[in-house]
Amino acid sequence: ALLKADPDLIIHLAAESHVDRSIENSKPFIDSNILGTFNILEVARNHWNNLKDSRKELFRFIHVSTDEVFGTLGKEGLFSEKTPFDPRSPYSASKAASDHLVSAWFHTYNFPVIRTNCSNNFGPYQFPEKLIPLVILKALDGLSIPIYGKGDNIRDWLYVEDHIDALISIIEKGTIGKNYCIGGNNEKSNLEIARTICLMLDKKLPRKEPYKNQIKFVVDRPGHDKRYAIDSKLIQKELGWRPNNTFNSAINK
Repeated sequence: ALLKADPDLIIHLAAESHVDRSIENSKPFIDSNILGTFNILEVARNHWNNLKDSRKELFRFIHVSTDEVFGTLGKEGLFSEKTPFDPRSPYSASKAASDHLVSAWFHTYNFPVIRTNCSNNFGPYQFPEKLIPLVILKALDGLSIPIYGKGDNIRDWLYVEDHIDALISIIEKGTIGKNYCIGGNNEKSNLEIARTICLMLDKKLPRKEPYKNQIKFVVDRPGHDKRYAIDSKLIQKELGWRPNNTFNSAINK
């Protein structure tokens, strides 16, 4: 299929990406994120090797990864391109392995890759296992809204359109062999996310009881990383990208 498409650009976004499912059964994450990445690297490299020199110079392989490969942060600090990998879940370990494969294909074969590590994405039509669509759907269905532990785990939220803009900038101006960290500058705790959504629903679809009454705290998941936050200075300085959406403007969309 790849050879038939004859591409000049490949953006590798495919991944198993849900931490909870990786804890329950890690094998699909190993198969998809590690072996899948190896397979597409090899097919893409073979395609690249057979291109004419003029097309070969233009070809790019963009590998999209996650900030979870860096592990967890305390109350202060930010992840950057220089942060050592320290994955804490089967999911993040499999993504870290895929990042290492992509880096190795660049150094060993001179394959023209660019890697990215982004913070938590959100936006319309997101798969309902993820936090934000899960909270919305549980609230609308009148069901309990489950929040792990005390709800004080913090993530940096990146609106999907801002992520797309960052990837376009990287395709057009990014340096081969580099890694770019992409963050939304929107640090929020899980409980803050749930409460914000509930308040919005109170205004949009009011009921007798406030939606926040459906929030229920549940037993925390194993190895739950405390905080993620990204320093996006490199992509802002080199490529001129920055997020256009605040969390509040994006969650309204």
